[in-house]
Amino acid sequence: MGQSLAAVYVHLIFSTNGRIAFLGEHIQPRLWQYMGGICKTLNCVPIQIGGMSDHVHVLCVLSRDIAMKDLVSRLKSESTNWLKSLSSEYSDFSWQAGYGAFSVNPTETEKVISYITNQKQHHTTRDFCNELRAFLEKYSVEYNEKYLWN
Repeated sequence: MGQSLAAVYVHLIFSTNGRIAFLGEHIQPRLWQYMGGICKTLNCVPIQIGGMSDHVHVLCVLSRDIAMKDLVSRLKSESTNWLKSLSSEYSDFSWQAGYGAFSVNPTETEKVISYITNQKQHHTTRDFCNELRAFLEKYSVEYNEKYLWN
């Protein structure tokens, strides 16, 4: 091929450290927007970002110029620094070390967008731990429960 082409849609999920509810509704829209800006800076097209007080979901198109682990690292480090610069309320804030990354068929992005935008409703019946387990099982990802939450 004369050029490199890619269309890799990815659904990222990661939690606050210890799943502490740091991300109140008052900061969520600003944080999601800030994280979208980080994606854009890295040439990753943000499609939908949302979550709850203890975790975030990012649906984006992964740039062919960055590794997924580097995207997640930048999302976490830059959003942490930004939050800490806002208020002492976030002085102890951090993200959990790991993350989940799941491929998305481009024809099914509307389902993922709906899933992310309806987090509040979704979490009336399932907590974050069970939500992540369901994703891991759906995608046949092997994991050790002992290391999943540390």
